[in-house]
Amino acid sequence: MSFWDSSAVLPLVLDEPATPVIDEIRRVHGVPGVWWATLIECHSALARRVRTGEMTAGQKQDSERLLRTLAEAWSEVQATAPLRERACRLLAVHDLRAADAMQLAAALAWSGERPDGRVFVCLDSRLRESAAKEGFSVLPESALPA
Repeated sequence: MSFWDSSAVLPLVLDEPATPVIDEIRRVHGVPGVWWATLIECHSALARRVRTGEMTAGQKQDSERLLRTLAEAWSEVQATAPLRERACRLLAVHDLRAADAMQLAAALAWSGERPDGRVFVCLDSRLRESAAKEGFSVLPESALPA
């Protein structure tokens, strides 16, 4: 099992350059663990692509259908006060945006605060670096286009 940031979930529902690699990681590592807000972040990214003309409303609906199927299977780390405190601590020690700090805090909670040997799947370079510093094995092994 592995923990997935929303940047890695999106290539599972969109045709992107990273899709083949991310599909293979999912095949090998199975159903992901995710942060409670991952579904919201993915819907936001899909809506933004429609607004910018990168995809049609019909393509968005297809992606949302795939996203719902994924969400039915994944396990979610819920929002809690300790998780919020952990995210604040992470902001003090890593170069992260607030949402990424919450993703990493959720991954730490998911791992039982034992990230060594646990897989964190992410395409965002700052979050990848921070997850590695916290002790996660980060996939894909090299950065890919998000």
